[in-house]
Amino acid sequence: QVQLVESGGGLVQAGGSLRLSCAASGRTFRSYVMGWFRQAPGKEREFVSTISCSGGRSDYADSVKGRFTISRDNAKNMVYLQMDSLKPEDTAVYYCAAKFSLYCSDTYYLPANYEYWGQGTQVTVSS
Repeated sequence: QVQLVESGGGLVQAGGSLRLSCAASGRTFRSYVMGWFRQAPGKEREFVSTISCSGGRSDYADSVKGRFTISRDNAKNMVYLQMDSLKPEDTAVYYCAAKFSLYCSDTYYLPANYEYWGQGTQVTVSS
């Protein structure tokens, strides 16, 4: 069982930056692939970024590639999403998610792949 708690959301002007954090409970955090997803009002939850359990592999949605950076600290049970050059279309509730994996090179892209979710943190980018 893993519990996830996101933080770091807020209101920022276009072009600004935010750093989201996700704190995970449990002693086997390093066995979980982690992901960030977002959901805007009236839209489906969409993939933002994923990182393998070792941190050696990561990937991004095309819409955020080059602007967002995912990272993790397995010693602290933390995963981060650094968001730079924010745009109004990045406005959404951002969710952290975890999936147990036996293979540390795995990454996952679909919400249905993930077993555990945080409660979400609101990010609002004003124009």
